[in-house]
Amino acid sequence: MVAGLMMAGACKEKKQSDDIIAASYVPQQPQAPIALPADSQTVEVKWMGKPYVVRIVRTPIDSLLVTDDSGQEYFDNAVRLSVKRQDGSALFSKTFTKYAFSSYVQNPFRQKGVLGGIQFNEVSGQNLKFSVVIGLPDALDDVYVPLEMSIDGQGGLGIRQTDDMNLREDLDAEEL
Repeated sequence: MVAGLMMAGACKEKKQSDDIIAASYVPQQPQAPIALPADSQTVEVKWMGKPYVVRIVRTPIDSLLVTDDSGQEYFDNAVRLSVKRQDGSALFSKTFTKYAFSSYVQNPFRQKGVLGGIQFNEVSGQNLKFSVVIGLPDALDDVYVPLEMSIDGQGGLGIRQTDDMNLREDLDAEEL
């Protein structure tokens, strides 16, 4: 009989609670401002029958802050591009920020984007060709505006927006 009572007690249905237990959502607090690492590239090229040295230096600038939709701050970058002749004299030398490209990009890139980098591509006739990326810092690998920049033999600068998706492969080597 005791065994029968124990069996009956074990088969008794437990009362179910209507309470729903879920982890509470705690929004992630923004960290200190995030920066892309400083980077430099030096390339020796033969252009118009003469040797030139192309030097590109990317530096995060703490006075150029960008804030994404979650409130996270990022340091924007300045990129110094120089093209020097064999004797060391400069054909071209300029420091770029994303504001140099503002007429080529729309919002949200103008307000919330960063200058991800400038990459030397090729010598093309009388021009040196470069890829430029303005992108959203939290998704720089996926969400960006590709631009093409060229420098002619007199140091003249040309910029245009491009839809060349090969730009992505060129900039992967720089590890944005």
